Amino acid sequence: MTQFSPTATSINNINEAVIIREVDVNSNGVVTLTLNLPKEFNALSVELLSAMQSELDDIAQDSSVQVVVIAANGKAFCAGHNLKEMRANPDETFQRDLFQKCSQMMLTINRMPQVVIAKVQGVATAAGCQLVAACDLAVASDNAKFATSGINVGLFCSTPAVAVSRNLPRKQAFEMLITGEFIDAHTALDQGLINRVTSIEQLDSTLQSLISAIISKSSVAIRTGKAMFYKQLNMELADAYEYAAEVMTCNMMAADVSEGIDAFFEKRPALWRGY
Repeated sequence: MTQFSPTATSINNINEAVIIREVDVNSNGVVTLTLNLPKEFNALSVELLSAMQSELDDIAQDSSVQVVVIAANGKAFCAGHNLKEMRANPDETFQRDLFQKCSQMMLTINRMPQVVIAKVQGVATAAGCQLVAACDLAVASDNAKFATSGINVGLFCSTPAVAVSRNLPRKQAFEMLITGEFIDAHTALDQGLINRVTSIEQLDSTLQSLISAIISKSSVAIRTGKAMFYKQLNMELADAYEYAAEVMTCNMMAADVSEGIDAFFEKRPALWRGY
């Protein structure tokens, strides 16, 4: 079983911290951020969004980290925004700031150089479903469910729609958004919202298998590839190829590529240098 070590910032008040940050002591370069408001179904309150943003900003600057896992304590992965907090602050300024704060956090996941994986052990609704969609990869237990349920309270999930519509085919995404109905984990897998489904008992080992496949690769290739992948998505085809060719040319100049090619021909494991 994977062993984790809480960081100094979380160890003193680990039960009260809204985000628990843990370093995997068995796998270099893996950090887990656990949503820790189980009684509130890990709803994205202003406090939780701010804490997550701070952690992600810090990790993004840490070149020793290759993979970030976003997990959750309790029955739910994330129930979206905190509706009680939103109703208690009905003014337009609060609402705009809240959605901008959430959007910035989602963008940070997209822009940071590390691979971010959602580990979904329960329900993910509205902005919680958005969080899953915003992650680069997602692994879920077979009892997990997903919905963009704002429509049920008169609020179309507009910001979740941005991430969800970039994961699912158009009609499937719009059906989720316009009906608010749940889809199960296997449907989410078939439609492209998540990558792997397993039993809750095998969730950790399935996640570890995916992590191992990533951290065995060159960190230079990972950083280069993630940035390139997202940037080219919105380009015209010819522009995407021109950009990709330039990225690949620069990537070829990295010491890791020379090492990787030599190791391939010499039939030995590569000794990645990270540059």
